Amino acid sequence: MNICGLAHLLHDRLPFIIVLFFCIVSGCRKQAQAPATVTFLHAWWLQPDELPRAEREFREFTRETGIDIQDSPVPETLFSSLDPVPQLDLLRRVLQEGGPSPDVLGMDVIWPEILADYLIDLRPDFASELSSWDAQLVASYTVHGKVVAVPYHTEVGVLAYRTDLLRLYGYSHPPETWDELESMAARIQAGERAKGRKDFWGYVWQGAATEALTCNALEWQVAEGGGRIIEDDETISVNNPAAIRAWQRAARWIGRISPPAVVAYRETDSLNLWNSGNAAFRRSWEWSYRLTHPNESPVRDRTGYTSMPGGPGGRVGTLGGFGLAISQSSAHRREAIALIRFLVAREQRLKADLSHSEPAAEPQLYDLPQILQAYAPSRQPSEQKRSRLASRPSNVTGNAYHDVTQGYIQAVHSVLTGERSAPMAAAALDKQLVAITGFKTGPPKTRK
Repeated sequence: MNICGLAHLLHDRLPFIIVLFFCIVSGCRKQAQAPATVTFLHAWWLQPDELPRAEREFREFTRETGIDIQDSPVPETLFSSLDPVPQLDLLRRVLQEGGPSPDVLGMDVIWPEILADYLIDLRPDFASELSSWDAQLVASYTVHGKVVAVPYHTEVGVLAYRTDLLRLYGYSHPPETWDELESMAARIQAGERAKGRKDFWGYVWQGAATEALTCNALEWQVAEGGGRIIEDDETISVNNPAAIRAWQRAARWIGRISPPAVVAYRETDSLNLWNSGNAAFRRSWEWSYRLTHPNESPVRDRTGYTSMPGGPGGRVGTLGGFGLAISQSSAHRREAIALIRFLVAREQRLKADLSHSEPAAEPQLYDLPQILQAYAPSRQPSEQKRSRLASRPSNVTGNAYHDVTQGYIQAVHSVLTGERSAPMAAAALDKQLVAITGFKTGPPKTRK
């Protein structure tokens, strides 16, 4: 066909070609504008009373961006589980299978070294946010320079105390040292029992053989100057006099200011005793705006929060909580980053709003850990004695952390139950950790 004939043919069929072109373009636009769906695996750190707020946030995100959010299916048992081991096993299995995996993951602060190979580096996308956050907190989610998760629900070990009982017994402020806690707990306990409250205890905490015991015991021994089990330079330091003294001190509490059953207490057990009104002090967690006992607690308006008590090594709160990560196999990275940025921004705005709320609207906050200052700046005392963070040694042990923490838990628990002496338990643990990690032993690195 010559040029003239081709031109004539195109002219005759031009209306059809134009319609076809617009159909194709329209179809492409529809395909391009079809909302992506981001899958989110986050079940374990959303408590039942937080679910309605989370669902509202997800709906708002979808309205603003057109991006749908779909929860990844999670076994029902993980919704109420406080044990990180089955949660980690699920995540590792999902990420290792190589198929489609959730786009956004909620991950514990002790998991980054274990899961780093399966997660993208978030530093380029969150550089400005990272520069404004606590350096030690960011470091907890950093593996070999790669930021594998953005801090989201940050938890810090804190001491809950009964404000009414402190006033009643003439104390102007909560304990700042473990010696003060022992003295105050014993005096308040004796006074309340003299009134007929035979089930009243001075101090409740989590002594069951679970990860919570690692968090408790780490605070005792770091405050005593006993190091953090394994130091950043891969030195196994747990077998030292200060750590042994800290374990022995805690063992003396049992039956004196802490109930004999505390060696079996989990978070909910200590919380239930606290909510019954039968304790003066409780080891707890605090994160952002949310306190760990429910709004309907009968002692809510008589509760204060402060840093954990200290010793020669200072005041120390164990770092906990969750960050948000993105899987290497995510098919919607851009949308996943948008979701994380949205959630983090909402958290920051909520924190700012609460920091300007009326003091009477929240429990009394006194001398909180440094990382929590921003949540209630007007309610802090003038002195600067706030605690520093203690990180569990997951960053130096990686995949071996589970065996390390289990060994530590069993050693400390055996001291609390009287099964072994503290020196014997520490010496045995020292050898066990060498066998697990291959690291060398040495003295703890004490820091003020």
